[in-house]
Amino acid sequence: MKNKYYKSSKLSEHKFRELLKFFSLDVPALKTAELTNLNKNTVHSIYNKLRERLAELSLEENEPFSGEVEVDESYFGPKRIRGKRGRGARGKTPVVGVHKRGGKVFTKVVENCSKEQIMPILKGKILEETTVYTDGWKSYHGLIYQGFEHHRIYHSKNEFARGKNHINGIESFWSFAKTRMQKLRGIRSEKFVLHLKESEWRWNHRNENIYKILLKKLRENPL
Repeated sequence: MKNKYYKSSKLSEHKFRELLKFFSLDVPALKTAELTNLNKNTVHSIYNKLRERLAELSLEENEPFSGEVEVDESYFGPKRIRGKRGRGARGKTPVVGVHKRGGKVFTKVVENCSKEQIMPILKGKILEETTVYTDGWKSYHGLIYQGFEHHRIYHSKNEFARGKNHINGIESFWSFAKTRMQKLRGIRSEKFVLHLKESEWRWNHRNENIYKILLKKLRENPL
């Protein structure tokens, strides 16, 4: 039977759907190969194609945020080296995250967390007159002059929440993304963005049936 989800594939549609179920459940590729009795290289290849598709879907679903938005940065990579603490820790990849309260998250890899790197992202992603919550990092100075209502929470002073003034939503996403990436036990640097965008897409659809969504998307546009 022709596989309508994965064109030019020798994999049967039944077997592909079985694999897709495990991918939707975020089962690692090696474990999926074991459970489906498929070659591990085949599974890795399909997982990579699916991640590329999720990155495309994230781009298609991208839209400006308004209302109440949280902004933060985080660092992904090796465990912190002794003596290298905080922003700019050596060997880590900096990522800026924007979270609409009650809605979606958006991520962007940056060279560093300077104002010059962060501000264009915020101006392109957040509509004017939006209420923006951040921590006390200096790169957020001047957000009010960009047309935003800006509130800060100062972690350096052991302040983590003051009524609506917090960044708990984006911090929950960072925890989610790092926990799922740790399961992979090492990600090649050239594949990091795909895994980041996969985490973003999964978070944005965490209350939905991911398997059914992917089946529908792949029927419309096969791999």
